Amino acid sequence: MPRIIAGQWRGRNLASPAGSSTRPTSERLRQALFDMLWHAEWGGREWLGTQRVLDAFAGTGAMGLEALSRGAASAVFFEKDRAALAALRANVASCGADAIVMACDATRPPRATAPCGLIFLDPPYAAGLILRTLGALHQAGWITRAAVVVAEHPRGEDCVPALAEGSAPGWQVLATRAHGAGAVTVLRAG
Repeated sequence: MPRIIAGQWRGRNLASPAGSSTRPTSERLRQALFDMLWHAEWGGREWLGTQRVLDAFAGTGAMGLEALSRGAASAVFFEKDRAALAALRANVASCGADAIVMACDATRPPRATAPCGLIFLDPPYAAGLILRTLGALHQAGWITRAAVVVAEHPRGEDCVPALAEGSAPGWQVLATRAHGAGAVTVLRAG
């Protein structure tokens, strides 16, 4: 069962749907990621406290709730799977989070009312959804200028090849970290 690692909701268990359709980000990978976000020159605790977060492909909401627990200003969650959506809504309510939960597909998002500066993308592995989702979110107004995007993908797989090779205009790779079976690539909109 996933849980919140740090902050005001530290140790809180998160509901997770039965089965294997939802793959929560491991606690170890989340801890490494948030350590990096807090200590990187392009991040920091103060920076996190000013960010509106988008947790696309939210599943249990572990990434967005972790950000809120650690002081993020607000969060929006996208999830289309019914079972995951029920767990996500229960987790947001359990934490008492002031957040927006939207039953939608991150590759076809609704128009944003306000853009987000920290975006978590954890699509199904091997589905080639990272670049497609970034394009859709940009077109719908969800990405601020200089936004930081954390894209999770399988370790050893280059799920963002155009970004890694520097051929995707407008994006800069800030860091890549691998832990266990997963890895994250951190990007900044340019």
